[in-house]
Amino acid sequence: MPISKSRPQTNLLYAFAFVGVVMAVFTLGYRVAGWSWGDALYMVVITAFSVGFGEVVPITEPWLRVWTMALIVLGCTGIIFVTGTLVQWLTEAQIQLALGGKRMEHEIEKLKNHAIICGFGRIGRMIASQLQAGGIPFVIVDQAPDRVAEVREAGWLTLQGETTDESVLRAAGIARARVLATVLPNDAANVFITLSARNMNPAVQIIARGEVPSTERKLLQAGANRVVLPAHIGADRIAHLILHPNARDILGGKTKSSVDFEHHLTELGLDMEEIEIGPDSPWLHKRISEVETDAAGRLMAVAIMRKEGGTDLNPGPTAMLMPGDALVVLKRVMRK
Repeated sequence: MPISKSRPQTNLLYAFAFVGVVMAVFTLGYRVAGWSWGDALYMVVITAFSVGFGEVVPITEPWLRVWTMALIVLGCTGIIFVTGTLVQWLTEAQIQLALGGKRMEHEIEKLKNHAIICGFGRIGRMIASQLQAGGIPFVIVDQAPDRVAEVREAGWLTLQGETTDESVLRAAGIARARVLATVLPNDAANVFITLSARNMNPAVQIIARGEVPSTERKLLQAGANRVVLPAHIGADRIAHLILHPNARDILGGKTKSSVDFEHHLTELGLDMEEIEIGPDSPWLHKRISEVETDAAGRLMAVAIMRKEGGTDLNPGPTAMLMPGDALVVLKRVMRK
């Protein structure tokens, strides 16, 4: 039976099905001849696999000899079919792996002004998704085979290797890269990668992840342009929501547009804050124009959330602040 040019997995299923049908049919034939089920199955197995131990029961009837010859032909053909498809499957898998790796290396070699992401954990996945949405070319470096396989299934360029190895960074095109983001959960590894990348490409922008605040200074000294502390950012975000639960409601909930707006505010050095107007507030019974004048340009009124209900968006300069109101403002963030 010739091997088709369809997928090797399909051929392998056909081969096993063919052998199974042959063994079942010929076992039943010997059973009809009066053999026990055990003798019939044993005869079929040793004949199909060309073991040649001899006849289990003497075969004297002409039709049974023809039956046995047919088993020899079909059984051996089926085993050859199984062996051939198994070899084809394994060989094509290795060839595809080799060609896929070479093709990916060739694609990486053509990259210029791209981004390199070191580590494909939770943060690495988010970065890759955002860069793809923004149309920025990138390559992901990770040493875990399962993560590399996940990246390839997503259709992204990847290299498997230790990210602290300079040869891996060189293969990822660090000399031609525009930016490198090292987001491993290991601070020591991030410091080493930052140092290596800075030495290999003095012009590359490096964004490094730090787990503890004390690592920030080390990463900056190693050559990082910016350091991100995910735990610190998350804690600050939660604390802000606790302290100012209503300020973000002005944006209309946690939609994508509101998230983008908050991101742009942060980039501009601004933050949105809610200020309660209590009995002792210096702004009690003051107009918005007076509040903004007293702040000398450090804040801008966005809305007044009235105690009795309702929100005055973009309040006019004559709007008055009353007890129990909440003033939502944009204020400058003092950078350290």
